[in-house]
Formats: sequence, C-alpha cells, structure tokens
Amino acid sequence: MPDDPDVTALVNDLWQVYKKDGTAAARERLIIHYSPLVKFVAGRVASGLPQNIEQTDLVSYGIFGLIDAIDKFEPERGFKFETYAIARIKGAIIDELRSIDWVPRSVRAKARAVERAYSELENELLRNPDDAEVAAKLGLTESELGQTLSQISFTGLVALDELIGGGGGNGDGGGGSTLGDTISDGGHNPVEAFEVDEMKHLLADLINRMPDRERLVLTLYYYEALTLAEIGLVLGVTESRVCQIHTKAILQLRARLADPA
Repeated sequence: MPDDPDVTALVNDLWQVYKKDGTAAARERLIIHYSPLVKFVAGRVASGLPQNIEQTDLVSYGIFGLIDAIDKFEPERGFKFETYAIARIKGAIIDELRSIDWVPRSVRAKARAVERAYSELENELLRNPDDAEVAAKLGLTESELGQTLSQISFTGLVALDELIGGGGGNGDGGGGSTLGDTISDGGHNPVEAFEVDEMKHLLADLINRMPDRERLVLTLYYYEALTLAEIGLVLGVTESRVCQIHTKAILQLRARLADPA
C-alpha cells in the first residue's frame, strides 16, 4: 500500500465514513484501494499449484475474502488492516479450492502415508529421518519419494495456516483458527490468546529443531514472503526441489503436532 501521507489520510477518512455510516461508496473505494493485496496473495498461492489453475480465478476467489475483511475489520483494535486481510483472502481462496476438490484421493492417501512414516520413524530413531529412511519405510526409492512429495505439495496450500485448530477452515473462521488469524486477531479473548501463544511457542520450537534447509525454507516462505522460485535462487536448487523440501517440512510438523510425545 502507498505510504503517501495524503493517501493514508484519505484511507483513514474512508474507514471512518464506512464504519460510521456503512455507505456503499466508501466500501467500494476501500475495496479498490486494497485490491492489490488480493493479487499479491493469489500470486503466492498460485506458486504451489498446478499450471491449469488460473491465477485470475484465484483473484476472483480472493476478492470475496477482501470484502469479508473490510466488513469485519475493526480499526479501533489497532491492528494493521493488511495483516488482517491477508489471512482472510488466503482463507477465501483455499476454501474455494477445497470446494472444487481437485486433488485426487490417491494423492491425499499418499500424504497421510508419508506423514505417518515421518511420525513412526521419529519415534523409533529419536531424530529426523533422512530421505533414504523414509523411502525405505514406504517401500519406495528416493526418486519415487521425491515424485510423491511433488504430488503432495499440491494438497498443502499455505500449509502452516492449517496447523492451528482441528476443523477445516471456512471463510468466516468457524472451523478453527489459522496462524494468519492469530497474527491479526488473536487478542480479543484471553483464553484464545493464551492458546495461540502456546501454539506459536510450540511451532517455533519444532521449527528450530528441524534440519537447516527445511527450517530455512519455512522461514523464507512464511516470514520473509519469498516465492518458491526466489527461495530456489537463494539455495541454488530448482523451484520443484524447494517445493519438495517445503512439503517434507510441513509433513514433519504435522506429524509432530499430531503426536507431541
């Protein structure tokens, strides 16, 4: 968003008018002003999707999330709207993709099998298993494991956002909270705020105990907002390899959260 003081003052005035009077004109101008956020989020989500998924479709889905964010945002809480809206836009896009259900059941079954393999091996070995050990556990070659991780990556959209809460997300947040929700709107309920804080500490501890490359990929993708292609340039590997590393890291996190012991 522009940092021009005049633009900032104008946007603040729009928020005051919209929240006070609920005028359609103010709402429409806010949607137009913040619409670049939708394109940004859609671009990030698209980087992990098959090429047949059109980014323009993702933008269309995300607009509904932006509108929902504008309607529900409470400026007096002191949160930055962009942070709040990004979580809602992601949620709207992912909810729509889920409703389409374009991921074959066989791929979802593979994801569960790999996650289970990581969990069982970590319990047996008391350390992070390497690719060869995971492949052997699944009865695959390392090359086949890599191909499987690439397939699974298409099911793990913005995967860290699905780690908090037990339910599948819905656009209004009724199915459980996401990491994005906790960043933007987690302080209104003391119990929820405590649970979110505990989960953040748990995730941070789990991520810090991961191998260097997996930890770096998660940090660059979720906290530095780099795309998979940009992370590939940092690591000196292909985008598809980054996708595999990301997927492997997420499956490990899910396995550990499912079985904290």
